[in-house]
Amino acid sequence: MKKIINEMKLRLPAISGNEGVCRAMISAFVSGLDPTLDELGDLRCAVSEAVTNCVVHAYPNKDKLHSFIYISARLYDNKEVSIEISDKGCGIVDLELALTPGYTEGGEGERSGMGFFIMESFTDSVKVKSTPGRGTVILMKKKFSS
Repeated sequence: MKKIINEMKLRLPAISGNEGVCRAMISAFVSGLDPTLDELGDLRCAVSEAVTNCVVHAYPNKDKLHSFIYISARLYDNKEVSIEISDKGCGIVDLELALTPGYTEGGEGERSGMGFFIMESFTDSVKVKSTPGRGTVILMKKKFSS
């Protein structure tokens, strides 16, 4: 049975400048598991996509400085990390449709609709839960090589 060896929690305003902060924090946090540069780059990309989704979609028409992204991460003794990125925003009405590669609510030419696909490509697993009017939770897991 895997054992938690470290954990962290962050709460940051849902502003685009905090995408880089989240990437940097996750990079520093997982460094103790000694990931390869490729593994670290993959994880940074997945985290960036999840945070970007929160910034862009979770709080439409709200003050982003007073709307928050919540991040929690755990390191395990089997060289695995789990990262949960959540918001208390508008939620996703049709989750199945939102998970379809190429689907976007960003308007023509503004967004690629590949965020969840990118998260899945760069991690070992992605689970998404969302309740309209209450928010969204993205749980990603990645195991680093020995």
